[in-house]
Amino acid sequence: MKRAIHIVGGGMAGSEAAWQAAQAGVPVVLHEMRPKVGTFAHRTGNLAEMVCSNSFRSDDDENNAVGLLHWEMRAAGGLIISTADTHALPAGGALAVDREAFAEEITRRLRSHPLIEVVEDEIAALPGPDAGPVIIATGPLTSGALAEAIAAETGQQSLAFFDAIAPIVHFNSVDMDVAWMQSRYDKGETEEERTAYLNCPMTREQYDTFIDALLDAEKTEFRPGETAQYFDGCLPIEVMAERGRETLRHGPMKPVGLTNSHKPDEKACAVVQLRRDNALGTLYNIVGFQTKMKHGAQTRVFRMIPGLENARFARLGGIHRNTFINSPTLLDAQMRLRSKPHIRFAGQITGVEGYVESAAMGLLAGRMAAAEVQGRTLPQVPEDTAMGALLSHITGGADAKTFQPMNVNFGLFRPVEARGGRKGRKERYKIYTDRAKAAWREWLTSFEPQPATAD
Repeated sequence: MKRAIHIVGGGMAGSEAAWQAAQAGVPVVLHEMRPKVGTFAHRTGNLAEMVCSNSFRSDDDENNAVGLLHWEMRAAGGLIISTADTHALPAGGALAVDREAFAEEITRRLRSHPLIEVVEDEIAALPGPDAGPVIIATGPLTSGALAEAIAAETGQQSLAFFDAIAPIVHFNSVDMDVAWMQSRYDKGETEEERTAYLNCPMTREQYDTFIDALLDAEKTEFRPGETAQYFDGCLPIEVMAERGRETLRHGPMKPVGLTNSHKPDEKACAVVQLRRDNALGTLYNIVGFQTKMKHGAQTRVFRMIPGLENARFARLGGIHRNTFINSPTLLDAQMRLRSKPHIRFAGQITGVEGYVESAAMGLLAGRMAAAEVQGRTLPQVPEDTAMGALLSHITGGADAKTFQPMNVNFGLFRPVEARGGRKGRKERYKIYTDRAKAAWREWLTSFEPQPATAD
């Protein structure tokens, strides 16, 4: 029997890595400390639990780098993206999912795979070479003991930043005489998609009062000596408000592309949007409203939003610490730790940000580790693909001195030429995605994956 790959962490990256390796015919032991050891953010013991948003963001594979990453994962038989497709919810061009059904199916498929053993235990130290190939995919909430072991091995303190979580509201507590259903710019091919978001309008006076309350609200304090910065893609709303009173109006509360069906002639100063969080449509999360306000302050401030005066919260927001390594100095092109090459890293701990990006790095790590067990080395992932652009960024493309978590974006790609202006930008995006798809297809067909067998 082939030597097993040990994967530490059952989040997006670990789950995808386990699936890819097992589908290639290599046994996997997937270590997940939950539910025996809980975290602040997780609520269940399911694998691939979504703790922040329920959205995989844009699904546009012609004009958006995230959508392109979706396409590449589908082409590679990705578990995370295929399960997301199965449990997709209307989201006006984005790929949002019923988070509970999604995690339950991931858990079932991994636990039932003949080549995957799921072990509920906490790994507190870096496994030695005798353990065989290892993938560390512990995500944003790496346990303290393992984080210390990683820091000791790398000779430096892990970098850190803070992630925040948005609250979730019961739909039947929303005042629909005030709120209305509409996706921004009526985006979507079906009526369900075009009405995928709940919208709560604010006048200028209501907006100013809301900002004042947000700035004055009691916030969660960090522990003494605990310092880190925020990731710009997941800023708490009160931090955005501190950067300027108009910041939220030009961010998650922008009123453009929306018409109030109750008062079509009135232009809102700001609009709070909520996105469906489950298939039943009974829960909605407040889009972009990550927060570090204390729970009592949250209920008071969020009930100031028109339409949410009597809101009942299924979950309030929160904040948690997130660690990641300085990958450009520590990892080689095969995602291996240079000082211990039997260990690979994958997911958010490598400095990619987002569910999709984390799963994508898990996909690559799982395939690379499986190939290594089989005595092969995968060809270099093309840098013109979304996968390759991210991989290049974390394994040497980024400046190690200023390395920060990064979502996939066209700025990571080799430049292309296009005509100027807005039309030129769309043309350029299409060139990026066409080029990436061709390169990804060629890469996928350049080697023959081994069949999944139990021996």
